[in-house]
Amino acid sequence: MTRFSPATPLGFLELILRDRFVRARTADTRGASAVEWVVISAIVVGIVIVVGGLLLTALRDKTGRINEQISDAGDP
Repeated sequence: MTRFSPATPLGFLELILRDRFVRARTADTRGASAVEWVVISAIVVGIVIVVGGLLLTALRDKTGRINEQISDAGDP
């Protein structure tokens, strides 16, 4: 059961991670390297989510300031 729509970036990442977890559980000879890739992927996804959240916050703040400046400039 997926939490996000596969059409979204988070949904796509969720599908990739689920696939990697399934491969890690079923691989007999490549188990250790599969687990390493899952851990690396999880770390990368975590970093991407944090950086994306920071960028989103910064962009929302900047657009709010721009909107305030535009509305102030339009006032007589």
